[in-house]
Amino acid sequence: MWSNNGPSRFPNPTVLVGSAGVGVGIVTGLLAGINPLLLVLALGAGMVAVLVYCFASFEQIVLGMLILRSSLDIFSKQQLPALFAIGLDALTLLYVTVMLLTGRRVQTDKFWWLFAGWVGLQGLWVILLALGGLGLDSSYISVSIREWVRLFSWLMVYLLIMQLKNRIPPEKIIHMLFLALVLPLTLALIQMIIPSVLPSILSPITNHSATISGGTSRIRGTLGHPNTFVTFILLFIGLTYWKLSHSKQRLLWLLLLGLLAFFFVSTKALFGLMMLATFVLVLIAPRLSLVNLIGGLLFFALVIGLFASSEFGQERLGSIANTPLLNPDIDIWRAILLSKVDHNSFNWRLDQWTYLLTQWQHVPILGYGLGLSDHISTNGLLPHNDYVRSLVEGGLLGLGTFLAFLFAQFVRLVQLLRYAPAGSGQRDLCFILLATLMAIPVGMITENIWSHTNFFFYWYTLLAIAGWNWQRRPPSDSTVVTSTLKPTRFSTRVGN
Repeated sequence: MWSNNGPSRFPNPTVLVGSAGVGVGIVTGLLAGINPLLLVLALGAGMVAVLVYCFASFEQIVLGMLILRSSLDIFSKQQLPALFAIGLDALTLLYVTVMLLTGRRVQTDKFWWLFAGWVGLQGLWVILLALGGLGLDSSYISVSIREWVRLFSWLMVYLLIMQLKNRIPPEKIIHMLFLALVLPLTLALIQMIIPSVLPSILSPITNHSATISGGTSRIRGTLGHPNTFVTFILLFIGLTYWKLSHSKQRLLWLLLLGLLAFFFVSTKALFGLMMLATFVLVLIAPRLSLVNLIGGLLFFALVIGLFASSEFGQERLGSIANTPLLNPDIDIWRAILLSKVDHNSFNWRLDQWTYLLTQWQHVPILGYGLGLSDHISTNGLLPHNDYVRSLVEGGLLGLGTFLAFLFAQFVRLVQLLRYAPAGSGQRDLCFILLATLMAIPVGMITENIWSHTNFFFYWYTLLAIAGWNWQRRPPSDSTVVTSTLKPTRFSTRVGN
């Protein structure tokens, strides 16, 4: 569909693709008989047919990409997630270009323009690195460019989803997102049942191990690491709670909520408990009642109980007692020394942060460069603290823009809450996203949340949908609309 209103002007996509395929076959045969080099033209014709199909089935392709993204991270060794991001960026830019050339409306909102400005600002660090104006030289430029493209892909996700506005009901898109759980949860279940067999199965396609020391399984589904899996599940816990509040099939969604809680604790991610506690607290605080309080406490108690039911979970919880957080006899420097011996994950982080902050002092204003914090550390790992990461990579200016962007998302959701009708599904979704957003800065204290690309792929999908006008229904296919080409214009109304 090319326009936002009325039926598509294209014939059936199957007819289009079939006709294009016949044409390509005939042309290929003729060109092969004349000159094999001219087969390149046939390849070009095939690409045109693919593009025609993409535009004719735009909604289906976008929904398919939303469902598929959660299953790609296990193929990181083959660079499949990166290729997916490049393909998504190309599709979005091509679609928007065609819309502009044909004088059709490109859907945006005010937050997208702010988002675009922020992503553009991050490109300043790529330029400065190339010019030798940061803490590292231009030999690292490819790493910074790759990081900037990752951020740019999030912007393209937001823009791509905006093009579905007034075409597909927002509730339908959210409902389709749950299909993105199928493969990750299926593989996670296999990891729990046969943890000793799975690593040998996955070793040809991924560099990650499915087990940790002691043979204790930390499930990760298709997301490459348990820590990335836990934030992915947290987002869908929020969506399941939203469906539970707006569906007549409450038992089904209640069972899914329990299943997600089970997988959540099976990741053995301690920071995930802190994020979940923040999420539940924000969710029940404004509507505090005895029922909500009991429900929230029971859910969190269930998660804590499941987490502590395993030997590894008890070990993780007990390790907190050997940190400066709970033991006044252990100061930061002693904790750093102990980390060399007891391998306490929190004390190890203190050692990592202390070293990186020392290095940051050499370039305090602009830092070392986008995506280069792991090249500064002694162990080649990310800081496990997104604030330290932002400070090291972008200096004080970079940290300021990072915090400002997080705050802008908070303001956006609060604004949408004010516009959404009371008791509506849109308002409840905005509130759940706000609770999730409040949990993100908590997780960023001890984890590399900013590197969880899969989480932010779905996060910006939902943030775009939350800003639509949910009271306006997409036109039915039977509606007959006559239209002419109009001057290009961008839709930027907030909350619509």
